[in-house]
Amino acid sequence: MQNLKDLKEQIRKALPELDVVIGWTGGYDPLHATPHFIRRDEDIDKLQVGALCVHNLATYLPGLRGKKVGIVVKGCDSRSVVELLQEKLIDREDVTIFGFGCSGVVDQTKIRRIVGDVGNIDSCEISGSEVNVSASGAEHKLQLGDVLADKCTTCRYPNAVLSDHFAGEEVTATATFEDGYKDVAEFEAKPTNEKFGFWLKEMDRCIRCYACRNACPICVCRDHCVAQSRDPHWLSQEAHVRDKWMFQVIHAYHLAGRCTECGECQRACPVDIPILLFKKKMNKEIKDVFDYEAGIDPEATPPLMTFKTEEDKIKERKW
Repeated sequence: MQNLKDLKEQIRKALPELDVVIGWTGGYDPLHATPHFIRRDEDIDKLQVGALCVHNLATYLPGLRGKKVGIVVKGCDSRSVVELLQEKLIDREDVTIFGFGCSGVVDQTKIRRIVGDVGNIDSCEISGSEVNVSASGAEHKLQLGDVLADKCTTCRYPNAVLSDHFAGEEVTATATFEDGYKDVAEFEAKPTNEKFGFWLKEMDRCIRCYACRNACPICVCRDHCVAQSRDPHWLSQEAHVRDKWMFQVIHAYHLAGRCTECGECQRACPVDIPILLFKKKMNKEIKDVFDYEAGIDPEATPPLMTFKTEEDKIKERKW
């Protein structure tokens, strides 16, 4: 893979000036990759990139502020880096960005639904449009298109939007903005009682582990989260749909105009609640009202982090 070869060469040249470079490597079984912290030259040889590299590594950047850090990014990951820069949560001079063109990553949940028990993976090989998985002695030949993450099928930014080094060739984006929000539009069209019932059922399954919050690269106030605050005491610790839903609504509103739709919240959810739909709904409205997309322009200010006395699409309300 040419982009992997290029990445290794670029990282090898830059590593002496950096404290660490964050990438991916093989995980606990052949089906999973895991974050990889490169500090020595020999660590570079363990680097992997490909459809199994699902993690958004930008999540680690705020915690490494003050160090010289390199980071390998897909297109959606790079948008999160841009958002962190916009909010001054990281310093541009301390971050070296290694980008590449991404053709999509797998959704482990989709694979699990087809394969069944993935507790004993013998092998996983991705070749062209096929994913060949051997689990518990059974062979499974899957089509990559059938197990891609939903975000990848409508991705408009497959290449890093900001990088210091770019490996391999760029990937051509074919999706439109409307393609990315078809699921939101379809959900909006449903009757109110059906939408309400859907979320009641989904929120009832939530176990309040806060994996969605912890995986989010933009949710940086987790140490002072309203979900666990006692002063003020916004939410109880009861396993009640009311409090579960309240947390998710607060989370979505905090990310309005900031969420880059990397999908880490939904990927991390152990019970597969489609919570990215919340964030996409907010982004759709932000685009409509402010003509703004998060994580594209490092010099831009997210619309809900600034103030104008008049907005082009918001008319003065008559009381």
